[in-house]
Amino acid sequence: MKTVTVRYFAAFRDAAGVGSESVASNADTLRALFQECAKRHDALFEEQAALVAVNDQMADWEAGFASADEVLFFPPVAGG
Repeated sequence: MKTVTVRYFAAFRDAAGVGSESVASNADTLRALFQECAKRHDALFEEQAALVAVNDQMADWEAGFASADEVLFFPPVAGG
């Protein structure tokens, strides 16, 4: 089991009701970690255009992560 700090931004922060939290996870990928977090926070939703970073470096959803990492979830951002 790995323990990471998860930070949520914008609409994800609103949906989770917290800006960050410590999460103990058995997930192997960032996508699986997000899905575990979504089960903890019913209002959290997965979006195709969402982004993820590990330790301030943008990452692929299928990448792994290590204990003590900081994982950041960003919802899609509309611009204009």
